[in-house]
Amino acid sequence: MKTETAAAASSQQLSEPVLNPGSISDTELLARLLYPGDLRKQKLKQARSLLKCFGGLRGLQAASRMATQERKGLDDQAAERLGLANELVHRQLKQSLQRGVSLTSPAITIQYLQTALRDRRREIFTCLFLDTRHRVIAVENLFQGSIDGACVYPRVVAERALRLSAAAVIVAHNHPSGVSEPSLADQAITRRLKDALLLLEIRLLDHFVVGDGAPVSMASRGML
Repeated sequence: MKTETAAAASSQQLSEPVLNPGSISDTELLARLLYPGDLRKQKLKQARSLLKCFGGLRGLQAASRMATQERKGLDDQAAERLGLANELVHRQLKQSLQRGVSLTSPAITIQYLQTALRDRRREIFTCLFLDTRHRVIAVENLFQGSIDGACVYPRVVAERALRLSAAAVIVAHNHPSGVSEPSLADQAITRRLKDALLLLEIRLLDHFVVGDGAPVSMASRGML
């Protein structure tokens, strides 16, 4: 049987509120992630130094993908923790686009594309395949290129859409330069994709370009 003191302590532990991550600073958030259970001033100082060195949380997230020699000050264990945190968010958002989810609002799609593609060091071309009700069938990275471009083959996109019995497609790619303005090459491949899919009675709903800031919707620009 618990003593009154033990019972009171247990009750107090149960009633203590869980930490609200949104209420703490970037420094404390980073310190809690990298040094769990150890929030001494030294650890907070290290976290503050990392944020300053890499230009904030976004810079740290990008640095976590670099080779060890390229991210001086950020050791392998810290880089791994940051990578795991980013992957957790990425998978959570991807599950929001799981099969059967209807894309009635572009907000989830845009958030997912930003997390998946922004700050990537190579160009990635992603396809979201949808059914007749615009419910997600699959999300796939079909092409990967270099720092300044990726070869996109409309035939491959069309074949994959047919195999998945897709009625519509949303495509996206990133610009590692950070400039999200669609290039002439982006506009040309969008027209080719639209024409190739249209022959199969599959609609190209949008082509997003992901860089710094909000992704650019080519559909909203009248480029489809």
